[in-house]
Amino acid sequence: MKTYIYMVRHGDSPKSGNERTRGLTEKGKLDAQRITDVLKDEGINTVISSPYTRSILTVEQLAKHIGQEVLVIEDLKERIFSAGDERISDKELFPLLKKSFSEPNFALEGGESNADCQKRAIKTLKELLNTYQGRKVVVGTHGAVMALMMGYYDSKYDLNFLLQTSKPDIFRMEFNEQELVDVKRLWGMS
Repeated sequence: MKTYIYMVRHGDSPKSGNERTRGLTEKGKLDAQRITDVLKDEGINTVISSPYTRSILTVEQLAKHIGQEVLVIEDLKERIFSAGDERISDKELFPLLKKSFSEPNFALEGGESNADCQKRAIKTLKELLNTYQGRKVVVGTHGAVMALMMGYYDSKYDLNFLLQTSKPDIFRMEFNEQELVDVKRLWGMS
């Protein structure tokens, strides 16, 4: 039985502020409407999201379009990079990501490693595959945690993959039971 998980990376968000509560920029809000346009004819059954505001806002219009509420799951949150709640700058983030993908157990004090993040997120994804078997589920997500979930099934979803994704982005993962059989990118770079 085929199950489809649509990984929807959140839209553009402000470069500063609290990790959990940062919303979307104007571009991010416009792209959230485009996400709905891309996915509205896919036959989506359920919309789930990370608890972070930018993720919820990216998929909220789609949920309303199909007459559903966004189901929020804490363990789908972005990888915790450090103990603070403030966003890490891009300048600080890139070396951290590079080291994290080459050393999966590396973590800053108060943060979590790629290995730990992947473990918590995959546990949740496997539960979703059981609960929503045979259905089409949108998961509002973030770059690093999305790459780690996808990388669990295929090592080509690595740091280079992450760096080539956009905000927002959409990847349709097709599963047969718990086995990943196909991934298709649905978001154009236009």
